[in-house]
Amino acid sequence: MSNRRIKERQKDLNKGKPDRAIILFTLFMVVFGTIMIFNASVYIAGQIFDDQAYFLKLQLIWILIGTILGTIVYLIDYHKIIKFITPVLLINIVLLVLVLIYGEEINGARRWFDIGGVRIQPAEFIKPVLIIFFAALLAKFNNIKTTSTAHAYQEGKRKIITFVFVLFLVSVLIMLEPDMGTTIVICLTAMALFFLSSTSALQTIGTIVTTILLGLIGTISIIIEPYRLERISTYFQLLLQGEVADPRGAGYQLHQILIGVGSSGFWGKGFGQSRQRFGYLVENTAFTDSTFAVVLEEFGFISAIIIIGLWIFFLFKGYQIAKNAPDIQGKLIAIGITLWLTLQAMLNIAANIGIIPITGLPLPFFTYGGSSTIVTFVGIALLLQISRYSNKEVKYARSFYGKIR
Repeated sequence: MSNRRIKERQKDLNKGKPDRAIILFTLFMVVFGTIMIFNASVYIAGQIFDDQAYFLKLQLIWILIGTILGTIVYLIDYHKIIKFITPVLLINIVLLVLVLIYGEEINGARRWFDIGGVRIQPAEFIKPVLIIFFAALLAKFNNIKTTSTAHAYQEGKRKIITFVFVLFLVSVLIMLEPDMGTTIVICLTAMALFFLSSTSALQTIGTIVTTILLGLIGTISIIIEPYRLERISTYFQLLLQGEVADPRGAGYQLHQILIGVGSSGFWGKGFGQSRQRFGYLVENTAFTDSTFAVVLEEFGFISAIIIIGLWIFFLFKGYQIAKNAPDIQGKLIAIGITLWLTLQAMLNIAANIGIIPITGLPLPFFTYGGSSTIVTFVGIALLLQISRYSNKEVKYARSFYGKIR
């Protein structure tokens, strides 16, 4: 038997069953989230399409497509995916450029391609791609074996430059759409991966420098877009004075969200009893960006505790999977996916209870939409694949900081 066949057979032996807790978490979120998307979309679907189940049917199609693509990703070893991730990233970057030129404009934003009535959002698809690319990049440089300090320094500089260039390019393209919420999630996830990949002094300096740079970019993007300043201003008035500024204008959405959440009590009004879903929330946000507000209105404070608790549990399980992954690439991919989904969920939840300004981020499993649903399933599939590996039989297993155990 050839060495290659022996290695492949050994790799298969090192695989176990996927993490059951993540599977159960996903099943619960998919079922409950789909029910709430249907519940929150009944009024709009009936008014526009004369079919109360219109958005439910489409969401089920997205879930089916996400399941199929997720299954394919689950069956392909992530080491093989890493080999092709650079051209995939380049394709995604080209799509981000093209959407600014040919994308469908909705409310002044160009984020989607309209293909036969189906909207595709490239910024969503680049999230898992970037995580895999950065994991491969950071692991590659982290694994350099050299006794030359000068050489290590030069390789470290190259890592920082490559990392910053790709992150900066993607961030600028997404901000031009504009989509500040997605940019924030991508940047925070990428910075976490960068920080966790090593403990060298150069790594720390690079983390500080890139954090400052991205902070400046974010500040400038807020200043040059008036609507972002309005959201910040509305948020601070709520924070400092306890009331929403301009509730019939710039603060309308936040005002309506808080009316629903504030009237729910501990147990809520009951399933199907939300009033805000009947056209009070802007456009279709009752079953997209603000579905969580409808959940709170109907199921009360207890539902918030349960959902937030489940996401904390997911974060803990994702950390365990990352910790036990067989190599640094697997560790970084696992923790990257975990942080991406958890961070996005927490920011959406925080925005829907007035803790932070409204971001427009989707809540994984609870937001209607093809692109966000599909990439969420792909991310979960990657996490489940990595969970099949055990670091007990892998001699070169590393911790997050690249130290040999």
